[in-house]
Amino acid sequence: MTPSIAPSSLTVWRTVLALSVIFVLLATSGWTGPPRARAVPPDAWEAATAAWQATRVDGRTPPGPASPPTAVAAFFAALRPAQRARLARQHPLVVGNLNGAPVDLRFQANRRTLRRALAAERVRVADPRLSPDGRREAARRVHRFTSLISTGRQVLAFDPEGRGRVAEVLGDLERAERVSVVVPGVDTHLLTYQRTARRYTAPYGMAEALYAAEREAEPQTRTAVIAWADYTAPTGVGMDAVTGRLAAEGSVRLASLVEALPGTSHVTLFCHSYGSVVCGLAARRLPSRVADIAVAGSPGMRAETAAALRTRARVWAMRDDEDWIADVPHLDVGGLGHGADPVEPEFGARLLSADGAAGHGGYFVPGTQSLRNFAVIGVGSYGDVRCAGAADTCRSGIHGATRV
Repeated sequence: MTPSIAPSSLTVWRTVLALSVIFVLLATSGWTGPPRARAVPPDAWEAATAAWQATRVDGRTPPGPASPPTAVAAFFAALRPAQRARLARQHPLVVGNLNGAPVDLRFQANRRTLRRALAAERVRVADPRLSPDGRREAARRVHRFTSLISTGRQVLAFDPEGRGRVAEVLGDLERAERVSVVVPGVDTHLLTYQRTARRYTAPYGMAEALYAAEREAEPQTRTAVIAWADYTAPTGVGMDAVTGRLAAEGSVRLASLVEALPGTSHVTLFCHSYGSVVCGLAARRLPSRVADIAVAGSPGMRAETAAALRTRARVWAMRDDEDWIADVPHLDVGGLGHGADPVEPEFGARLLSADGAAGHGGYFVPGTQSLRNFAVIGVGSYGDVRCAGAADTCRSGIHGATRV
């Protein structure tokens, strides 16, 4: 006689099986081999913020890094140009990462921090006490910092501590009519921020391709794109990849970034893989200027429906037929998993064609329909969006989106 299994036990076994599938897929899909974390003083940021808070400007204490961007903006607006420059010179790590500080001032501060970080890594490369692996990592960081500090690059956020974080602007952020933010997924850090091989799977390559595609789609529209690798993403196989802890922390940083953007531009988030978890958790905090949230290769947005995201933004979703993420169980049991599949009709997202994407990492490759769709959404040309399938239902209800 076959023993009966209690419903609660059956649920547990199904959950264990589903999670096993998740880990196997992650292990065979490039989410392995975490880089060694660089040994740096653990209190570098704390020391910098303590020095910042001890500063006085005309008898006033500057706002802390966790202050609302509006308060930070008001503080800097009341300063004389020489005072702003002095703060950026004396406290570059803080000013360069302070949402609400003037954009050009952040660029200047981050160049200063980059120069300091580059000098420190050059010393490490020559250190005979360093292991061969340590020297290789230091050399890679020298290469990365040298590239970021080169002429014309606009680094909006930079922290070399640990695996490092960075955000960069392509275009004129202050004059842009449309701003796009690329939110990448697992294994995002300074050394994976930009790649030569598999160029368009890295945050900078994604943003670079999107910026070019937007300018091609609507040359008269002033656009800017932010490559946003300014959160701590999960590394390799582990619980962080199937839980929302790091996404929750990242969502706060993402919402703060958007709130601090200058001007009145429309903003679109383009969220890939685990980045869509970050965007899903940030959705309810986003200001109304965020018009669209588009996700690709999503494991879930930690919501059962698009309406449950509690955002006024239009929610778009796409997945290539060859994307392995389709085989990851879309569940949320005890905080494990990221919930419903955004490309299922019942989720309620506007479903986009991803033709040509060729797998999980191909959504931003030039020449693909996936990138073309992202670009026309980014510039607001909704009539040029190509929906998934034969129907045009993804454009329904959008003013001016009817094809002529």
